[in-house]
Amino acid sequence: MKLKKYLTLTRAGIIESLQFRLSMLVMFVGNLLYLTVVYFLWKSIYASAGTDVVNGMTFSDTLIYLVLATALYNFMEMYAVWEIGRAIQSGKIVLDLLKPMEYRSYLFWSYSGSFVTNFIATFLPTFLIVCIVTHGAVPLGINLLFFVISVIMAICINYSIDFIVGTICLFTESIWGINIMKQVIVLLLSGATIPLAFFPDKLRAVVEMLPFQSIYNAPLSILLDAHPEPKELALTLGTQLMWCVVMTVISKLFWKVSLRQITVNGG
Repeated sequence: MKLKKYLTLTRAGIIESLQFRLSMLVMFVGNLLYLTVVYFLWKSIYASAGTDVVNGMTFSDTLIYLVLATALYNFMEMYAVWEIGRAIQSGKIVLDLLKPMEYRSYLFWSYSGSFVTNFIATFLPTFLIVCIVTHGAVPLGINLLFFVISVIMAICINYSIDFIVGTICLFTESIWGINIMKQVIVLLLSGATIPLAFFPDKLRAVVEMLPFQSIYNAPLSILLDAHPEPKELALTLGTQLMWCVVMTVISKLFWKVSLRQITVNGG
């Protein structure tokens, strides 16, 4: 019965997403321009390096990784921080808290419909184009199953981070600067803008202990590995599961404590 309520929110989210088809076109054009810049930037980096392989990755490997990272970002991004911030600033948060569903769950499932539309509209076409253009450079096997599992956990981790940052608005009543800083940190330390293979060894060792790399680097490393070692695969998924649980618990506790600070502007 509870699942039916959640799926109703998912359906409503899909319908809402389809009402803004122009935004998908704008996002597609923006991504195309971004990937064009990425292509020429990394082409110059490899040309100046004077070698076909840099830090164990060829130019083709790097480009495939970054294209899929961009598609994965567009698929997983839910803008929950902005929603929480607006709800707190307008006082709508009080009405949301009165709903017969935990606010954290309600917000997640409200955005779940966008996952479906973004997957169909952005990630899936990009993935198919990459597979066709690269003539099978992306392996298609059991790694796809583990990739799906990894993405589900990555979404949970990403949402928990967004929820924590959004909750800060209860203290600051403004979230713009904090969210911009969060996006920069996540995109950089998750490997979405620069593959972790290019990080200095000491920095990479530190980054690999943080939850951010479990959002993009972990799913992509599984997807692009045709024959993953069972031990390495178990470590990657196990690390993601650990961060999924830890970040969920932290976000719930932080929300519970922060609600004591709630104020309604003008009331």
